[in-house]
Amino acid sequence: MNLFRTLPLILIPLSLSACAIPTGPVEVTRFNRVAEGVVYGSGSFSVTPAGDMRAGDGLTLSPYLAAIEREMNRVGYSEALVGSDVVAEVSVQRVEFRGNDRNPVSVGVGGSTGSYGSGVGVGVGVNLNALADQRGVETTLRVRIVRSADNLIIWEGKAVQRGAANSPSAQPGIAASKLAEALFKEFPGISGEAITVP
Repeated sequence: MNLFRTLPLILIPLSLSACAIPTGPVEVTRFNRVAEGVVYGSGSFSVTPAGDMRAGDGLTLSPYLAAIEREMNRVGYSEALVGSDVVAEVSVQRVEFRGNDRNPVSVGVGGSTGSYGSGVGVGVGVNLNALADQRGVETTLRVRIVRSADNLIIWEGKAVQRGAANSPSAQPGIAASKLAEALFKEFPGISGEAITVP
């Protein structure tokens, strides 16, 4: 048997498995103004950290900002050269916990956003029994899109993923892509609907 002929066949499954990294489900809730006639997916955009996240954790937040930029481009917006029609404000919170203990062990990055959607209730319930005997990480990505002309929040979304601390979902680069993709799935989504993205 010729090793040089069989080596590519051996490497194919390895390369395919490297592309499909399991990360677990993402719980998503979104609010929009479609009913008010707001049009989505056109115009220019910029992405910025939200509120109190502007002061620090720039390197920690950078994979999430990049992931949101990719998704904004994908759904039809174009990157602004000067000024922008809308601004996507991003905040991320990572909390470590052990099993069902909800007290945070440490917080990687923090921040919060508030808008017309906040009062409706965007809580997500997930069974944590599977993580009862191990350390876990909960990552929450929040994005709100603000119209520059009048500072109106026209879209807001929240994505939450939980997993073991040593799982792919605990790695910021992988988590950023998965959370952003889930958040912008079928953008702008149905306002107020909670969905689970596998």
